[in-house]
Amino acid sequence: MKELFNDYVQSLETYIMFRIKQRTAELTPMLKEKGRSPISLSMGAPVQMPPKFALDKLNEAIYKEGMHTYSSPKGEMFLTNAIQERMKKRYGVELEKTEIHSLIGSKEGIANFIRELCNPTTVVENKDIIMVPDPGYASYSQMIEVSGGRAYPIPLTKENNYMPDLDTVYANMEKEGFDSKKVKAVILNYPNNPLGATCTKEYLQKAVDFCKNHKIILMSDAAYIDMGFVGTERPVSALTCEGAKDVTIEFFSFSKSYAMTGWRVGWACGNQELVGMLGKIKSTIDSGIFKPLQYACAEVINSKEGDDYIDESAKSFEKKQNILTDGFKKLGWDIDNLNIPKATFYLWLPIPPRYKSSEEFTSAVLETSGVVFVPGSAFGKYGEGWFRISAVTTEENLKEVISRLKKDGFTF
Repeated sequence: MKELFNDYVQSLETYIMFRIKQRTAELTPMLKEKGRSPISLSMGAPVQMPPKFALDKLNEAIYKEGMHTYSSPKGEMFLTNAIQERMKKRYGVELEKTEIHSLIGSKEGIANFIRELCNPTTVVENKDIIMVPDPGYASYSQMIEVSGGRAYPIPLTKENNYMPDLDTVYANMEKEGFDSKKVKAVILNYPNNPLGATCTKEYLQKAVDFCKNHKIILMSDAAYIDMGFVGTERPVSALTCEGAKDVTIEFFSFSKSYAMTGWRVGWACGNQELVGMLGKIKSTIDSGIFKPLQYACAEVINSKEGDDYIDESAKSFEKKQNILTDGFKKLGWDIDNLNIPKATFYLWLPIPPRYKSSEEFTSAVLETSGVVFVPGSAFGKYGEGWFRISAVTTEENLKEVISRLKKDGFTF
């Protein structure tokens, strides 16, 4: 029956994280037998409990009258009010209700917005183009492909400090024979997955100006925006830039900041027309988010308890990063000359030169030491030669990872 599905879906591969999880499960009996039970540093998802304040508010909301009926895809008034307050309080961004829309997680919102941009066709030269970060979130390219479009990579490298000049990328695209008239949007993701890299407000302003100049949309994926380390310059919203509302839609998530990955709550905001178009497609395919979830998120987003939780999480992730960087430095990695991020729980490191590919290295580490990393090639062609670590496990497990790598000969 597979042949009955459309060409785009048939060409998709299973998401990399699920493939890694399946391979780990297959190896688990053998690894346990030799004292190397798997330690997963692959999935980019916090494992701690969400804020107790939010859990209490969720429990409170469950028993409120009217909370178990259909919700509005746009978001309940108490949630959109809280988002308005949050954006003004944290970033100084003023929003109207028409410039906000709730999401069943930012991933859903980005995927549906891409569906609206791309005119489906199997003729390659006729495909609409969306420029995406590379290395970047693996789902971007798949979302574009299944929508009938074409992704063009924006190279993020150590040499350009993970902030490439978009005009240069655009010019190279034209030199390679791509039709620039087909470009619909640019996706930026700062702090970045898989790199953890941040960017300056000046860079965001250049991106806004670039999109205005070429009359294309800026899609800012801000899923990790609250995850800057305490005491460093915190990441800012692209909507703080001059003229941003002319071209920008920004996607936010509760998943990473509050360890609510399973709650599936987020929002999009920005240009009224762009947000309205997203709302149009969502009105036909979903009936909104469970109201008690919205209520709990609305309560935590501007609370002292929520802000304290974010700060404590950032301190914890920074401490875990230090355990890893100190450990890998002792194993021979040139940590002092790498762009170590000051945000998120990700660490992006080069593979040892004796390995031919990132997949060869991460497979060897998994099969020998039971440590689960993600090969950089999973995030695009510019990710080859690197691997990603998600420091979402315990400090004790991270120390065990370094110990196993040393014992098993995984030095640089």
